[in-house]
Amino acid sequence: MLTATLLVLFMTLPGLALFYGGMVRSKNILSVLMQCFAIAGLITLLWTIYGYSLVFDTTGMQAGVLNPSSFFGGLDKFMLSGITLESLVGTVPESVFATFQMTFAIITPALIVGAYAERMKFSATLLFMILWFTICYAPMAHMVWSGDGALMWDWGVLDFAGGTVVHINAGVAGLVAALVLGNRNGYGTTIMAPHNLGLTMIGGAMLWVGWFGFNAGSAVAAGSAAGMAMLVTQICTGTAALSWMFAEWITHGKPSLLGVVSGAIAGLVGITPACGTVGPAGALVIGVMAGVLCFYAATALKRRLGYDDSLDVFGVHCVGGIVGAVLTGIFAFPSMGGVWEPAESATIVGQLWIQTKGVLFTLVYTGVLTWIILKIVDAIVGLRVSAEQEEEGLDLSLHNERGYIL
Repeated sequence: MLTATLLVLFMTLPGLALFYGGMVRSKNILSVLMQCFAIAGLITLLWTIYGYSLVFDTTGMQAGVLNPSSFFGGLDKFMLSGITLESLVGTVPESVFATFQMTFAIITPALIVGAYAERMKFSATLLFMILWFTICYAPMAHMVWSGDGALMWDWGVLDFAGGTVVHINAGVAGLVAALVLGNRNGYGTTIMAPHNLGLTMIGGAMLWVGWFGFNAGSAVAAGSAAGMAMLVTQICTGTAALSWMFAEWITHGKPSLLGVVSGAIAGLVGITPACGTVGPAGALVIGVMAGVLCFYAATALKRRLGYDDSLDVFGVHCVGGIVGAVLTGIFAFPSMGGVWEPAESATIVGQLWIQTKGVLFTLVYTGVLTWIILKIVDAIVGLRVSAEQEEEGLDLSLHNERGYIL
């Protein structure tokens, strides 16, 4: 669990930072790196003060009983109160578990950065992240993972490592942010190609490696469940990388490095909710579906609807998360090669509805509240940089630094 925790932190710093940094224009690379780094520090602070408590305080929770504690935890664990050398979660020290979950809380809001890259004020980013973590991330994590009495836990939603909590949650927030801020100046008429795909590939490879901590670590034990999670993560990721690559090859005539790396991320996202319950065959199917559907969402769908999701947060994370969450309802069953142990009354149709209900709830809950949060932030500090700052680049206009010496 110590190793898994470090791997998940490695996903954000430097993995996600480099993955995103290479995809923006050279005048904005430092702004993306700065946002990822600052978010890591900010969420660490918030998690310590009240975040862990809001997610994992189970006071007042009772299986099958719907009350306020079904949606968010209390403050009994304020300032990590109660974590001692002796306190355990399962068989691991609670200090390790709290830090492991902290790294999930760090990367989830950092994912949203890619949707509005190159146009949001840094001050707005910080305020938005404080509110979004408090109002969207913490309650979603509580509802899915805190145990008997939590809303989606009681529904029976299967989300082993964060399909709803992390990817659909961040993905729909990214779409809302892109829509509220509007397109970048010149979007659709000015070339906005990635400035350094070498950095993106390095960051993507770090995400692939780190994701084993993300998925296998969610077993919270070094056992057979973690081993299977590792195996299906690798199978799904490799399959999705190839399925995106071939979909792009067929559609555009040439395969690209950005495409194959993006496909791998789509596969990692798709297997996240499923990795504790599906087997190798299910992982392969999820990989094919995630790669192809995320490719079309990030290209054809985005062009058709005209929104500027700068680095395809919605197309990869939300769509990939939905694919994985829904297909978990099929491939978790032993009859479909899964390793889940369902109740005798469980059926594929029934579990599909439970998974779909969890997806729809996440989309509506986070989508609406993200819109409200953005409007509040806009009223307080303003969301978007000026046209002049955007033209100059956020590195110089907001941070007085250059990523490269010209």
